[in-house]
Amino acid sequence: MNVYPFIEAENAGTTGNVKRSCELLKVSRAAYYAHCDAESSARQQKDDELTAEIIAIHDESKGTYGTPRVHAELRARGRRHSRKRVARLLRAAGRAGRAPKRWRTTTVPDPAATTSADLIKRDFSCSATEINTRWCGDITYIHTWERWLYLATVIDLRSRRVVGWATADHLRTELIAEALDNAVAQRRPEPGVIFHSDRGCQYASTQFGDLAEDHGVRLSLGRKGQCWDNAVAESFFATIKAELIDR
Repeated sequence: MNVYPFIEAENAGTTGNVKRSCELLKVSRAAYYAHCDAESSARQQKDDELTAEIIAIHDESKGTYGTPRVHAELRARGRRHSRKRVARLLRAAGRAGRAPKRWRTTTVPDPAATTSADLIKRDFSCSATEINTRWCGDITYIHTWERWLYLATVIDLRSRRVVGWATADHLRTELIAEALDNAVAQRRPEPGVIFHSDRGCQYASTQFGDLAEDHGVRLSLGRKGQCWDNAVAESFFATIKAELIDR
């Protein structure tokens, strides 16, 4: 019978207690310490193997994955380890994920504009809907060597795919109009597709409303000052900036 676990459990490593326990159980102290060293070496070997796999996953993500996504990728590969262990080994390897920078305002509400109702109400699951029935969009800025570049996107809430986009060096309504035109031309949705956005003056403008009506698109606007009402678009911009742009 292996008596070493009993010694470990009862004595917490103090020399006097270990000596007495070894005498009572008729076990050599040298053998007990050799057993402890062997267990430590085996555990270290497993940590080294896991660290190598963690580094490989981090490299495959181009240095963007932090603990949550490294842990999820390990689980997807059949490697089940605690999240704390993954965090410890990732930190020990000198690796870390990419975090988003501070948010910058790009859309300004127009208090005089007539606004549409919120048809989404933060329900972004879309589990019971088909593609090309509910879209969302927003504008973000990108700093280039020449000037600020503004990006407008249209994202399908069912597939999370960018179905339309446009870039420009201005924030006029033409920017988001081009993105919507692009999405309709690419996907050709049935009349009645919902397009959800924040209450920026571009999205609440008469020009954009007329364009949406021509395409058979129903506009939906989140509440004032509630970025979570357009969380999918905000999250997408945070991801591409942290992982691809702000490097």
